[in-house]
Amino acid sequence: MAQKASKKKKIPRQPMPEQKPEIRRRNFDEVPLGYTPELAREEAARCLQCRNPGCVKGCPVSVDIPGFIHLILEGDFSGAAHNLWTKNALPAVCGRVCPQELQCEGNCILAKKGEPVAIGNLERFAADWEREHGTGTLPARAKPTGKKVAVVGSGPSGLTVAGDLIAKGHEVTVLEAFHKPGGVLVYGIPEFRLPKDIVAQEIHTLEKQGVEVICNAVVGRSVTVDELFEQGYDAVYVGVGAGLPRFLNIPGENLIGVLSANEYLTRTNLMKGYLFPKYDTPVPKGKDVVVLGAGNVAMDSARTAMRLGADRVRIVYRRSREEMPARAAEIHHAEEEGIEFFLLTNPTRYLGDEKGHLTGMECLRMELGEPDESGRRRPVPIEGSEFELQCDLAIVAVGSGANPLLTETTTGLELNKWGYILAQPETGKTTRRGVWAGGDIVTGAATVILAMGAGRKAADSIHEYLTWGW
Repeated sequence: MAQKASKKKKIPRQPMPEQKPEIRRRNFDEVPLGYTPELAREEAARCLQCRNPGCVKGCPVSVDIPGFIHLILEGDFSGAAHNLWTKNALPAVCGRVCPQELQCEGNCILAKKGEPVAIGNLERFAADWEREHGTGTLPARAKPTGKKVAVVGSGPSGLTVAGDLIAKGHEVTVLEAFHKPGGVLVYGIPEFRLPKDIVAQEIHTLEKQGVEVICNAVVGRSVTVDELFEQGYDAVYVGVGAGLPRFLNIPGENLIGVLSANEYLTRTNLMKGYLFPKYDTPVPKGKDVVVLGAGNVAMDSARTAMRLGADRVRIVYRRSREEMPARAAEIHHAEEEGIEFFLLTNPTRYLGDEKGHLTGMECLRMELGEPDESGRRRPVPIEGSEFELQCDLAIVAVGSGANPLLTETTTGLELNKWGYILAQPETGKTTRRGVWAGGDIVTGAATVILAMGAGRKAADSIHEYLTWGW
C-alpha cells in the first residue's frame, strides 16, 4: 500500500488548459477550458483513496470525493456525476466557483507535502461530461408525500433545498424575484467564470425532477410569507441572499461614475450588458477604472471592466495582499490580465468636475496594526500620506447587506442588529414556526458552497418537520 501511495504522489497535479491572458482579457468566454478525459483520469490517479478522507470533512455538503474520483479513474464519468448528485445538486457550478483551496483541497493529505488533488477540476469535468455525453438519467425520487414547500430565492442555498426536498418526495416551488433563476450565480458571477448556460442547465435538471420555478415573484411585495401559507404551502425556506449594496459613506459618493458592484455586475451579467447593443442594457464604461475592495466580487468587477474596454483597472484595498479575501485563483487570473493592485490604500473622498462627473479619489496610505474582530490586522492611516488617484469610474465592492423587502412584511421573524435573519446553525429554523432560512440572509455575504451547506441542513430539518412536526 505504501509503495502504491508513493507512486501516486509522483504524478504532478494536472493544470487545466486556459485561454491566454492577452486574449481572454477582452472577451467574456470562459477562462478555464476544462479537462480532457485523459487529463481527468491522470489527475484522478493522484487520489490516495484515504480511509478517513479529510477532503470530505472539509466539504460543506459532504460530497463523496474519493468515490466520484475513483469512478473517473475507472472511466465511468457518468457514474461519477451521479455520485456527485447524491450530495450536490450543482456540481458544474461548484467545480467552477468553490474555494476548494480552503475546503476540500485544503484538507487533502497530499497538500501537506505538495499540491492537493484538483478536486474542483474533477468535479467540473464529471458534471460537464454528464451534461454533454450522459444518458440524461435523473437522480432517484422518493414516493410523493403530498407536502408542499415554497423556496424563496433561487440562489445556491435555495436550489440545494429544492433539489434535496424534491428527491425526498415533497412538492417544491421556487420563487425568484428576477426574470431569470439562479440568484447570485447569474447576477453576480461573470460569464467568463461561470457561463449562464451552465447554471440554466443545472436548474433545468431540477425542473425535470419536478421542481417548479416561478420568476418575477418578489416575496414581500407581490406575495407575502403569510399568503404562501394561506395558499397551502406547509413550509417556507428563505434564501434571498444579501443583495443590499454597501458604500463607503465618504464625500463625493453621488458623483456620476461611482456605483456599487451589485448594480455593475447585475447589469453586465443577468441583463447581458456585456452584449450591448444586442441586449439593450447600457453599462457604464470607464477608461481609468478603480475597484474598491479585494474579495471575489471586486475581482469579478475589475476583470469585467477590463473586458468592457478599460485602458487601466486598479484594485484599491486598505489591507495587504495576505488579507485579501478573494480566491487565490481569482487574484492570479486578475494579475495575469493586467489588473493592478494598490494595497494599503484607503480612499477618503471622491473628486469631480463642475458637471458632477468623477475625476479621481483622494487616498491615504495605510499600515497594519493589531488584529480586529475579523482576525485580520487592522489598517491604520499613515499621517501626512495623502495622495490623489485619477479615475473616471469607481466600483464599490466592499460587501453587501440584508435587503429588508421580505423581513419587514413577515411577522415572527427575529433579526440581528444588521438585519439578518436569526436561524439555528444546525437546522436553519427561524423563530417563526414553519419558516427556515439560510445562506447570506443569515450569515452575511459568504461563499456559494457555504450557502449550499446551509441549504442541506435546512432541507433535512424541513423533511423532519413535514414527517414528524416542529
